[in-house]
Formats: sequence, C-alpha cells, structure tokens
Amino acid sequence: MTRVKPDQFLLLLLRLGGFCCFAGWTWVHFYWEAPYGILLWQDATFKLAERFGIGWGEFVGSGNNDGLVQVWLTRVGWLYLICSILTLTVRKKSWIQMAGLIGGSCLFVVLSYAKYLSAQSQLPMFIEHGGQMLIPVILVFALAKGVRHRATIITAMVAVVMIFAGHGAYALGYHWPTPANFLGMTSIILHIESETARIILRIAGVLDLLVCIGLFIRPIRQASVLYAAVWGFLTAIARPVAGMSLGLNYWGADQYLHEAVLRAPHFILPLYLFFLWRKSEAPDTLELPTAIQDKKAAPQTCGS
Repeated sequence: MTRVKPDQFLLLLLRLGGFCCFAGWTWVHFYWEAPYGILLWQDATFKLAERFGIGWGEFVGSGNNDGLVQVWLTRVGWLYLICSILTLTVRKKSWIQMAGLIGGSCLFVVLSYAKYLSAQSQLPMFIEHGGQMLIPVILVFALAKGVRHRATIITAMVAVVMIFAGHGAYALGYHWPTPANFLGMTSIILHIESETARIILRIAGVLDLLVCIGLFIRPIRQASVLYAAVWGFLTAIARPVAGMSLGLNYWGADQYLHEAVLRAPHFILPLYLFFLWRKSEAPDTLELPTAIQDKKAAPQTCGS
C-alpha cells in the first residue's frame, strides 16, 4: 500500500524556530545593542586595532554609532538577517545555504559566550542558549538527512536538555543565584511576593531537571517534551507579558516582544520531538486513497 510521510510539518516547525530565533536577534542588533561589549570594549581589542593604525576616536566613534565597533555590530546584524531568510529558503542539497546556516550557528555560539562572560562566567547562562545555538544545525540535519534521522533527533534532544538544564539550575538557585528578572517576572505575572515566587521557581527548577531525565525514558518521553513545550512557551512570553504596558511607547513591544520571539526554539524543539514521537509508535505515514493506489498499480500498456 502506497504511503506518504507527513514530515513537512516537522520541517516547518524547525524552519519556524530557526527563523524566529534569527529574526529576534536581528532586531536586537539593529534596534538595541548586541551583548558583545565584554568582548570588544577592552584594552586588548583596542591594542589589536592600534596595530592596524586605528586610533581611539575612530575605534569608539563620536557617539553617533559611527565608530569601528558600532559599524561592525551593524554588519553582524545583516548576517543575522541573511540567516533568518535562509531558514525559509534553504532546500535539500542547497549546500551553500546550509553552510550559511552553520555559520549562523557559530554566530550564536559567540553571542552566547559573550552573555556567559557578562554573567560572570556562570555556566547555566551559556548552557541555556543551547537551543538557539543548535537549531540551525538541527535544520541542516533535517534537510540533509531527514527529520527522522538519528543525528537530527539526537541533536534536538541535546538542545532541549541544555535549555532546561540551564533554566533549572538558575531556577533552583543553589550553586548559581536565581536571576532577579526570573523573580521579578514571576512576582508581576502571578501577583505574589518575592519569597513565594522563589518557592515556585524552585519547584519549576526541579521539573526542568526531570524533563532532562524523562527525555530518555521511552514511556514518559512524550509527556516530558509536551510539558517542556508548554513551559518553554510560557517562559518565553513571560517577558512581554510582564514588561509590556499601555503606558509605554508602542506598548513596549519594541522592548520586550523580541525577547519572546528569539526564544522560539525553547518550545518549538520540544514540540518537534513531541510530534515526532507521538504514537510512532503510531503510523507515521498517511495512506493514499484506494483509487489513486489502484491507478498507480495498474499495468502500463503501449499504444499500437
């Protein structure tokens, strides 16, 4: 019986996750300021620029975003914009476009490392960006090898584990302090005191770590990734929900909406795994109508 695999939906999810992530960070680069300051605004970087005959004034600019650093940050923003387009246009065997997405993954690694240094080298800050760093690679694997290929699935699982291990470590607040914005968002959205918010976050942190374990236990892996998708979505939209207000210009959308958009991999990757594993276990193919099947099976005859 002829069957057609419904894998286009899974591929669409990965495209959407990659696009949102790149598009969100494109907005940060053009509208705000990317978090590369700790890598660029230091003596070692300026001394390197001096070797190429670049003075301090040219290096920092006049304050109108015309310095060397600002110019290059804008150019990096264009790279993010190009990568966001590539997530929608890349096709199977489009090796140049795939190479561009791998380059985009490297951009995410540098960005995540800068945020890690800015957070005083706290490991969860780097780990929780695993979904953003890996989603371009996952999309490339999905195109080159297939959405059900072992490499694609394993990389997606690693990304989900990184996301929730980082979140969980911060939410528990034992070795690494719980970020103030975690507590603030929880208190504002739920209208509770800070201490109550801390208790809720610790419970959420335990559940985050249980997701990382449940992902590898077949009987509960679907439930684990479904919870991860819901929680990932809620934590992503918590930024605009807590920060946006009718009293702000554009209701604060320019300040907070991109914070949810760039975190799309946090819920799209678990959603991808959920639909991938859903009863696959159940039929992962769609049957063609019998009439079409019979027509395909009919013998071909030659004309006289």
